Amino acid sequence: MTISRRQALKTMAGAAALAATPLSGFAKGSDDIVIGSLHDLSGGLDILGKPMQDAMLLAVQELNDAGGLLGKKISVATMDPQSNMQLYAQYAQQMALKDKVTALFGGITSASREVIRPVMKRFNTLYFYNTQYEGGVCDRNTFCTGQTPAQNVDKLVPYVTKRWGKKIYILAADYNYGQITTDWIKKYAAQSGATVIGADFFPLDVNQFGPTIQKIQAAKPDMVISVLVGGAHMAFYRQWAAAGMNKKIPMASTTFNNGNEHIVLSPAESDGIVTAFSYFESIDTPTNKAFVERWHKKYGADYPYIGELAAATYQGVHLWALGVKKAGSVDRMKTIQALESGISFDGPSGKVTIDPATHHCTLDIQIAECQSKKWKILESFKQQKPVDTAAVCDLIKTPNENKQFVIKV
Repeated sequence: MTISRRQALKTMAGAAALAATPLSGFAKGSDDIVIGSLHDLSGGLDILGKPMQDAMLLAVQELNDAGGLLGKKISVATMDPQSNMQLYAQYAQQMALKDKVTALFGGITSASREVIRPVMKRFNTLYFYNTQYEGGVCDRNTFCTGQTPAQNVDKLVPYVTKRWGKKIYILAADYNYGQITTDWIKKYAAQSGATVIGADFFPLDVNQFGPTIQKIQAAKPDMVISVLVGGAHMAFYRQWAAAGMNKKIPMASTTFNNGNEHIVLSPAESDGIVTAFSYFESIDTPTNKAFVERWHKKYGADYPYIGELAAATYQGVHLWALGVKKAGSVDRMKTIQALESGISFDGPSGKVTIDPATHHCTLDIQIAECQSKKWKILESFKQQKPVDTAAVCDLIKTPNENKQFVIKV
């Protein structure tokens, strides 16, 4: 049965209701440890933000059920920036000054991260960015738990060019992630003896792709690689299938598992898409099976899908908690120093270890193909390091660095 976007999101634990209250998910006591959740629960990226919020609440529930941290319960302060950069800035400051969160988890796009990050730095509040992105952030106050191009694009491009051919057409979101990831695709294509014959970029609110599909038809690539992001861009996959192009030109994507895209779309619209991520719900390990069981126990058997960003957020909260436990304190610098000791968490995606020099994670990568609303894992790569960011960032040598480097591709 085809599930509409509205039907799918409706099952996601009513997360949008959380936006109306500054503190939600747990009753806040005067002595609680408070962490912040700043994710899009409405707006153009809510399909990604709602599962990230749900992941935070599950992780915190698990920690509280196990006795909390340092003898205290954890509370979650939640605000909905509605995919609006001005609200991101406003709410990030409110989280730091009014709610006095110990750590903030939030942001989806690189633009939102770069709004949040300087605010957290200014007000000495620890920040976790739990989204795959283009790499290069070098900031001792920030920890990035998602994958970077040297971890997933490096595996995806050689696989699809060997399988499908040497001519690639790219469709990408028109902001940092889409533009820089396109450059990485070109780099790895060249290393594989392939060529990018076209690349088009789209603002996040674009939902009409007819002229682009005609351009692709005329270009006759061996494959399309999608770097599209968010709810509006899902229209491309529908229009691509409606034009019959999914039967003629295969597709890969660097983004098509961040949320529940393959659940919202029909099998006819999503089958055959190949992607590379750290997490898929179909990972066949006892740890992941137990995680999925706990998730559905909390949110219901009909929860559409647990995507990459939800898993990275869940693991980010647990990594933070391990840092606090090791530090024996919620003090920001003590926690940072503890996290820099190389803390690992055995999570649903596998072993995740914080790299002290970059504050990024070493993690497993899987290549998978969408089949009937499920992901069939094709290849696995263990413990991939964030070597792209490591090429420009060493927080052990330069602990006061505070910027995002544009990595030379």
